[in-house]
Amino acid sequence: MPEPEKQKGRWKEAFGNDRPIHIEVGTGKGRFITGMAQANPDINYIGIEMFRDIIVTAVQKAEVADKPGNLRLLNVDAGRMAEFFAPGEVSRVYLNFSDPWPKTRHAKRRLTHDNFLRLYESVMPAGGEVHFKTDNRGLFEYSLMNMTDYGMRLADVSLDLHADNPEDNIMTEYEEKFSSMGQPIYRLEAAFRNAPDEGE
Repeated sequence: MPEPEKQKGRWKEAFGNDRPIHIEVGTGKGRFITGMAQANPDINYIGIEMFRDIIVTAVQKAEVADKPGNLRLLNVDAGRMAEFFAPGEVSRVYLNFSDPWPKTRHAKRRLTHDNFLRLYESVMPAGGEVHFKTDNRGLFEYSLMNMTDYGMRLADVSLDLHADNPEDNIMTEYEEKFSSMGQPIYRLEAAFRNAPDEGE
């Protein structure tokens, strides 16, 4: 979608319904977000990918899947998310196999750094969730600690996702590649705190 800033606060109009909106930051080639849209027609999905040459593949995947009506793709920098979504407009954020940025001096670029957590929180209602998958143990441990320090509530933490064999897991391209090599996949769900008047 071009000019997504014009949809801020109006995504219900863009989708033609008021169903929950879930977004994937760094949607890559689009396998996950397209699969989720097909599997969950009662949820609206938005994939965000900043690299144009990569999102072209995601668009092609959506076309092969008969262009699910509950899917939109944005070729933008997720760091500008607050320009595209109003507070409370997004109920869930997916982070799949994000760049680990292993050097300490690059910590602020990690998608689970405080700067990004504040950004996600700014467009989500109280209790909004972040679902995170990675093959990088260092990034996973960092994310566990940082989300906990931020005050998020953790749930469904897995150190070997595929050993648990979840039926509803939709794999990304990276996930299939790494798991086929025997690499464990780490996963967690984290929720932002509810508002004080909701008992927190």
